Amino acid sequence: MIIAGAGLLLLVILLAIGLPIAFALGISGGVGLYLIGGMTFFSGLLQSTPMSSVAQFELLTIPMFILMAEFLVISGIASQLFVAVNAWVSRAPAGLAVATTVTGALFAAISGSSTASAATLSSTSIPAMTKQGYDPELAAGVVAISGTLAMMIPPSIALVLYGILADKSIAQLLIAGIIPGILVALTIILTVYVLIWRDPSAAPRGRKSTMTEKLTALRVAGPFLFLFGIVTGLIYTGVATPTEAAGLGAFGAFLLALLSGRLTFRQAARALTGAARTSAMIMLVILCAHIFSYFLTLTQVTQYVIGLIGDSGLPSLAVIFIILGIYLILGLFMDQIAVLILTVGIMVPVIESIGYDPIWFGVVVVLVAEVGMVTPPVGLNVFIVSKVTGMPAEKVFRGVAPHVLSHILLIVVLVLFPSIILWLPSTMSH
Repeated sequence: MIIAGAGLLLLVILLAIGLPIAFALGISGGVGLYLIGGMTFFSGLLQSTPMSSVAQFELLTIPMFILMAEFLVISGIASQLFVAVNAWVSRAPAGLAVATTVTGALFAAISGSSTASAATLSSTSIPAMTKQGYDPELAAGVVAISGTLAMMIPPSIALVLYGILADKSIAQLLIAGIIPGILVALTIILTVYVLIWRDPSAAPRGRKSTMTEKLTALRVAGPFLFLFGIVTGLIYTGVATPTEAAGLGAFGAFLLALLSGRLTFRQAARALTGAARTSAMIMLVILCAHIFSYFLTLTQVTQYVIGLIGDSGLPSLAVIFIILGIYLILGLFMDQIAVLILTVGIMVPVIESIGYDPIWFGVVVVLVAEVGMVTPPVGLNVFIVSKVTGMPAEKVFRGVAPHVLSHILLIVVLVLFPSIILWLPSTMSH
């Protein structure tokens, strides 16, 4: 365990000095493997690990979903969704806030990126809300938390990555994220209603839209909803694998961009290179995570943790809450994808050893990671909202604080009632 401790300490130091997660994992894992078996052993692993790490059919899901997002952004659908949704809900209490949440859910299905979703919503919905007289803190809080929906709603890159790291069904994970994603959106809306119940002036009603405006909105959102339904439906019914469905989604998004008249050769090239760049970064992280995983396996860190929990005598529910508490703490200081990569290899065997379902755990962990996107000191979504709007970060943190509390309550509910997450994937065709 001395070598294991040295490797983990080196990883913490490398992350603390700001080294990218991929290099931190690769260096600390490599040093650990060298200490265990020497240079011959380490170089032998390096000859086989790159191919074995990335030569997986399921990994194609990631670039295909990223490419789908790139083409949908080019088509202009992303920028029109807020106006389209607002046409239907503007007259409801806090209608613009509700529209922001629903748009966040829809944009999550476009981008798969929390930061991209937060940036887009910041530039569209916050000006509209402040112009209508919304409290700036309430508006900023809704946008920051709504952006996190991209981590849960398909196509969720976080869930795909969890499935690859944990070697679990990506199809079941993506489908399992649907109901919790809806519940997260409803939780955001209910939190807003509690806030305006306490202070009705914080979110005034909007104007009533005409039927013509509503029908126009359907024409805008219709093609996207159809594409999302096809991709999700193919995965749910088992007609196509997630990779095949993602490929079809990318092609469908390409057609939408082409039909919109906005797709040029330069934009297409930019979309392809952007997807390739992001995918290469993710593949490098996965490769280095495999190197570190070999190190953990050889030093039997996972077995040690399982034995420690077994000897503790704690009930399994207490263990789960302790693990989720660790995730919440890590999320305060680290990027959420980095947290997944660092912990999944250790935590999944642990939760399986105490009788919990790894599909359920994946969804709950991603939901916990959502909270990390809006909590200090990292709170990436908060700083994006602050940068786009010019609002002080402290003000955005205050606006998002009630949503953090309601999210924690939702996490507790999902822990106590796992069937909420597991029911839908249990009905899938296998």
